[in-house]
Amino acid sequence: MTEAGEEMYALVERLYPLCRSITGDGVRATLEIVGEYVPLQVHEVPTGTRVLDWTVPQEWNIRDAYIADSAGNRVVDFAASSLHVLGYSVPVSATMPLAELRGHLHTLPDHPAWVPYRTSYYKPEWGFCLAQETLDALPDGEYEVCVDSALTDGHLTYAEHVVPGQVSDEVIVSCHVCHPSLANDNLAGVAVATFLARALAEQSPYYTYRFLFAPGTIGAITWLARNAERVERVKHGLVLACAGDSGRLTYKRSRRGDAEIDRVMRHVLLASDRPHQVVEFTPYGYDERQFCSPGFDLGVGSLSRTPYAGYPEYHTSADNLDFVSPQAMADTLAVCREAFAVLDRNRRYVNLSPYGEPQLGRRGLYDSLGGRSDAKQAQMAMLWVLSLSDGEHSLLDVAERSGLPFDTVAAAAGALHGAGLIKA
Repeated sequence: MTEAGEEMYALVERLYPLCRSITGDGVRATLEIVGEYVPLQVHEVPTGTRVLDWTVPQEWNIRDAYIADSAGNRVVDFAASSLHVLGYSVPVSATMPLAELRGHLHTLPDHPAWVPYRTSYYKPEWGFCLAQETLDALPDGEYEVCVDSALTDGHLTYAEHVVPGQVSDEVIVSCHVCHPSLANDNLAGVAVATFLARALAEQSPYYTYRFLFAPGTIGAITWLARNAERVERVKHGLVLACAGDSGRLTYKRSRRGDAEIDRVMRHVLLASDRPHQVVEFTPYGYDERQFCSPGFDLGVGSLSRTPYAGYPEYHTSADNLDFVSPQAMADTLAVCREAFAVLDRNRRYVNLSPYGEPQLGRRGLYDSLGGRSDAKQAQMAMLWVLSLSDGEHSLLDVAERSGLPFDTVAAAAGALHGAGLIKA
């Protein structure tokens, strides 16, 4: 897993300098790089397209932006960091005194060395983000202001990668690709999703896994609007965000609160002994709130490390490459793989010999356990599976009620199924 962590970190490094937003060439460049790792189907949705209660906005692209002093020195420069410009800034070319310019500047007085991340997607504005210490050092005088951007009729861009399964029922894995130069939020999520897709492609999963790389909010809404006929296939889902910091893992339940993914994630986190917390759903955060909106009410939860807005570096220049680590991303990836391994095998069975306990020895099932260090545990798992295989209880139910590891329960079910004692 260390190798995967290093590879994910290298992907974050490549993506970090790009200026992303909810539309534009930065998103396309991001998806082009991700497409080197997993094949993507890229979708372009025209400006003005109605998507549920929203409308696809104009496309935003930017070439340059700066504030220069009277000597021509760039005191704030978009070329140094894409965070320096207010996201979706309208174009401007002007000279103005510092007193007038201040109304368009955004800083973090409590963290004077950090640059904030700010946007104005749906209200025409222009502005710059800079460190408070930079602003404090600016003398009064005239400043040249330039935002060389364009808002034009274009497209919203998102992409999908599908790992085919044995059934058409789907698990959706979503991450947002709209944040510029923020390593944890959400490039770490993009990297984990990408490598999770690669790992699943090497298997033969039961479910079909659909990975969605889309701008936050408007991207998920657009996907839902364009896939109304597919939504009924989505049986489970997971939104990945803030996946690379050193904090403990946090799972946020779906709106339902008791969806299968909620139970699986809780079980896996508890069984792993990892530091973690499970929190209740709130209609704020990432795109789980779109998938869980009452009209869709999908069983989609959210996995992160330190949660949304829960760390001081959130939405600032301090969410940089030093803030994330290969180890943290590898751990997040491992949890996802463990959870989906449970989800993929969590079946309900019916006992075909329900009257009394069937004779396991006659079928060679006890003999198959010979030499196993966990033979007693495996035997108990068979008995528990037989006891609860009534078509109502899943293997996860068996594991939770018996206190046995899910892998042991699933292996017992496989042996019993092979012996013709249970059926799915």
